Amino acid sequence: MSNVTLSNVRLSYPNLFKAVAFQKDQEPKFSAVFLLNKKADAKQIESFKAAMKAVAEEKWGVGKVPKAVKLCLRDGSEKEDTDGYGADVMFFSAASNKRIPVVNRDLTPLDESSGKPYAGCYVNVVVRLWAQDNDFGKRVNAQLRTVQFVKDGEAFGDKPADPTKEFQALPEDDGSALE
Repeated sequence: MSNVTLSNVRLSYPNLFKAVAFQKDQEPKFSAVFLLNKKADAKQIESFKAAMKAVAEEKWGVGKVPKAVKLCLRDGSEKEDTDGYGADVMFFSAASNKRIPVVNRDLTPLDESSGKPYAGCYVNVVVRLWAQDNDFGKRVNAQLRTVQFVKDGEAFGDKPADPTKEFQALPEDDGSALE
């Protein structure tokens, strides 16, 4: 097990204030996905890979890590059609059964009403890497520990609808529409 801190990474699919279950019989969890730019975050990606390798070797032994072990860090090209993803990024998911501390730049606690953090903003994150070896497979996973809002970024997801582009103005209602 190893704690890893990543700085100034993009946040995607945040469920930081309300636990969500993604499958019918699954326990709800607090979770998020974190995006790292392959060029700008190259050092962080290498450190993250080294930490995953160390966790795997601690679990299965040096030189004995099964080839089938899946790692939480994945290539962004797997999700080309999703905001923020693509060939120039790596991403990983992290989750926690317990609510995690979410803070602002000055370390004051944030809650859902603050509007921060949001999908597309930049955050610092601490995760705990751990090895899984059970009926669900062999993996190195990330447990979410804490998130700090760093700065705004272009929001991911659907933009608010603009009614002036969706509708045409209607003439004054003279009551004849009810006839």
